Amino acid sequence: MERFKNMRAIPTHLSEVESYMKERIGLGVSFDLGVRKIKVRNKQVHLYYINGLTDNELVTELLKEIVQMNDGERMLPKVEKVIENRIVNQSVEKVSTMDEVVDQLLSGLIVLLVDGEKEAFVVDVRNYPGRQPEEPDTEKVIRGSRDGFVENIVMNTSLIRRRIRDERLRFELLKVGERSKTDIAIAYLQDVANPELIQIIRKEMEQIEIDGLTMADKMIEEFLVKQGYNPFPLVRYTERADVAATHLLEGHVLIIVDTSPSIIITPTTFFHHVQHAEEYRQSAAVGTLIRWTRFFGIWISLFLLPLWLLFVLEPELLPDAIEYIGPKEKSHIPVVVQLILADIGIEFLRIAAIHTPTPLSTAMGIIAAVLIGDIAVEVGLFISEVILYVSVSAIGTFSTPSYELSVANKIARIIILILVALFHVPGFVIGTTGFLLYLASIRSLNTPYLWPFIPFHWRAFMQILIRRSTPGAKIRPSIVQPKNKIKQQT
Repeated sequence: MERFKNMRAIPTHLSEVESYMKERIGLGVSFDLGVRKIKVRNKQVHLYYINGLTDNELVTELLKEIVQMNDGERMLPKVEKVIENRIVNQSVEKVSTMDEVVDQLLSGLIVLLVDGEKEAFVVDVRNYPGRQPEEPDTEKVIRGSRDGFVENIVMNTSLIRRRIRDERLRFELLKVGERSKTDIAIAYLQDVANPELIQIIRKEMEQIEIDGLTMADKMIEEFLVKQGYNPFPLVRYTERADVAATHLLEGHVLIIVDTSPSIIITPTTFFHHVQHAEEYRQSAAVGTLIRWTRFFGIWISLFLLPLWLLFVLEPELLPDAIEYIGPKEKSHIPVVVQLILADIGIEFLRIAAIHTPTPLSTAMGIIAAVLIGDIAVEVGLFISEVILYVSVSAIGTFSTPSYELSVANKIARIIILILVALFHVPGFVIGTTGFLLYLASIRSLNTPYLWPFIPFHWRAFMQILIRRSTPGAKIRPSIVQPKNKIKQQT
């Protein structure tokens, strides 16, 4: 293998190319890597391919076109020129190094080499295995499109292109991963997106040094925003093509990773993670109501349990109108321990639901509701109010559109619960204040996480509170620093 280590140019003898393929990428060992050898006008032609990544019908048609050269055109010019003209596929390019040959071949393209020539033809006949677009499970809407992203980067870009037919829409393709060579596309509108943001993302992508992106977009996120152990999401994921197209028009930059059905949206703030497509599929008034209801659910998921625990520990704080709140009977287990155990139990159920086959999920829900909940109260493990408030808090967690944000809020809630149990009122004040200060200190790609609340921006903050109708939304959000601030012309 040492004799191929420094090989860069394509050898003129196809026997050397074949030896290279055998020793470097396993030709003859890997069953899915194949070669078709044919002779055209007394010249050897080799066609290399990967089974399962190519369209067999297109490859067969191409071979027919080339073989038919033996039946006519007696006064042939150079064979490679005629082959170039006979390749009827729309995507054909020439490469001159073996590194390019291998990279393109392993990406699913086919490679044609002619004996005695220093260049090879690379033909795109890819047909990646995968599913058809369908509505994402985590971003369902009552009305609206049902096509979501899939694991094929080409199909994902076409879903966006179908919605934005602008000549200034760009998809920059990069390869990341020394072994995986994963395709990554950076999508943006050339006359809208901030050039500095595009340059930062492009630079970060090019500097990634890793064997492979087995976890696709999540690994890209950790390289891009340097998240560390911060539980709060610093980029937004979406599997809906309409959501991705909307953010492109606002000036955001998208990162599309092959093999992943999720698109990364940058830059994002906390409030990007609490919005949902359903708000924009209804009228402005209904969308605003849905948004407020969701905000209230998120607030409940964070502060309902700490507040109830505070009132249990300090009953004198309760107003007379709600003095009935709090446990009426004593329990051997401290209330804060019951709350944490029940909260962890809800997380057990969520994890179990992910791993439970669909036909068994209903049975699991019955077991959770009847056996665990009811019997746990009867035996005295939990008091009934703990089950009630933990359940309401869990519903608020499930109403959070972003799964990542809901889990981060759960961590924050448990920390505030512990502080309340230890220090009562000061603990609640310290926990809540520390939570807000921590969020305010986060910056994602030089973007303040709590914008437009901190720093305060009146117009943008009102657009967060009230869903404006489409004719009234003429200005792109300033947080993305768009080149063109006007979205619509009056």
